[in-house]
Amino acid sequence: MKRTWLWTVLGMMLVIGVVGCAGERGGAAAPDIAREVAAAYGVQEFHRVEALRFTFNALIGDKTVRRAWQWEPKGDRVTFFGAEGPVSFERRALSADSSEELRKLDAAFINDQYWLLFPLHLVWDADLTLADLGRHPLPLGGGSARRLVVTYPPSTGYTPGDVYELFVGEDNRIRQWVYRRGGAPEASRTATWEDHRTLGPLVLSLDHKVPDGTFRVWFSEVALRLEGSPDWLTP
Repeated sequence: MKRTWLWTVLGMMLVIGVVGCAGERGGAAAPDIAREVAAAYGVQEFHRVEALRFTFNALIGDKTVRRAWQWEPKGDRVTFFGAEGPVSFERRALSADSSEELRKLDAAFINDQYWLLFPLHLVWDADLTLADLGRHPLPLGGGSARRLVVTYPPSTGYTPGDVYELFVGEDNRIRQWVYRRGGAPEASRTATWEDHRTLGPLVLSLDHKVPDGTFRVWFSEVALRLEGSPDWLTP
């Protein structure tokens, strides 16, 4: 299979998230349901995280992508482990004068990190709006779940105006979601949220796919190091 960055094919979730301070942004003002979903994934303990490693894997048709990262959230420092060796940068230092390579890496990191940590962004991101539409049929397969619609403003991020429809179970974990790029009326991407694992104080969904096998995002080599500890925890 061809391996590529999939900058345009992947086309999802390139929203800027300023998340360097353990999820304090927007928390107090977040709707109750946003805080409940984020809490189900461990947002209240994220301040203990010193570093997070993960490999983002995606399959779209006959195209694949694999990107390995380490994120140190307290300093918002990102390391990308590529074929030519690691590249590190601090997101807070990025600007319009930063190299195109770093800006592309940042866009890729935000995409990948949002797939892994989106529930925490419900309280981290102060600029989103959320509507609770009650129970609706799941978009993939049978059953129903609570439908939450998350909208980002038209002037924020790499793909402004993005909309995410979350289908949330009774345990406040996401079951499926729909991504609508730029607020488009039709779905740009629909996928499951499954293989929930406990990683230290966090809960992460490590697998997202569609029934026909034409699309999948999954995470491997996931590990977490807590503040004050030399040990890396795995799911």
